[in-house]
Amino acid sequence: MRYRWFKVVVAPAVVVLVVVIEVVVVVVVVVVVVVVVVVVVVVVVVVTVVVIVIVVVAIVTAASIVVAVVVVIVVTVVVVVVVVVVVVVVVVVVVVVVAVVVVVFVVVVVVAGGGGMTALETEL
Repeated sequence: MRYRWFKVVVAPAVVVLVVVIEVVVVVVVVVVVVVVVVVVVVVVVVVTVVVIVIVVVAIVTAASIVVAVVVVIVVTVVVVVVVVVVVVVVVVVVVVVVAVVVVVFVVVVVVAGGGGMTALETEL
C-alpha cells in the first residue's frame, strides 16, 4: 500500500520537480552563454577600433611605425587569447550542463519507471 502511494504521488512529483529544475538550469546556461558571447563580440569590436585608431594616429603623426605594429600585435594576441578562453569555457559549461541534464533524466526515468527500486520496495 505504501509503495503504491509512493508510485502514484511521490514519483510523479519528483519527476515534475526534476524537469522544472532541468529547464531552469538549461535556460540559465543559455542566457549565460549568450551574455558571454555578446561580451566577447563587444570586446573584440572595441579592441579592433582602438587598434585601428592607434595605427591611424601613428601614421598621421609620423610616429614610430614599429611602436604601432608592436601595439597592434600585442593587442591582437590578447584579444585572441581572451576569445579562445571564453569559447573554451562556454563549450565546457555547455558540455557539463548537457551531461548533468542527461544523467538527471536517466535517474528520473529509472525512479519513475520503478527500476532499481528494490531497496525502497522492501523498506516500504
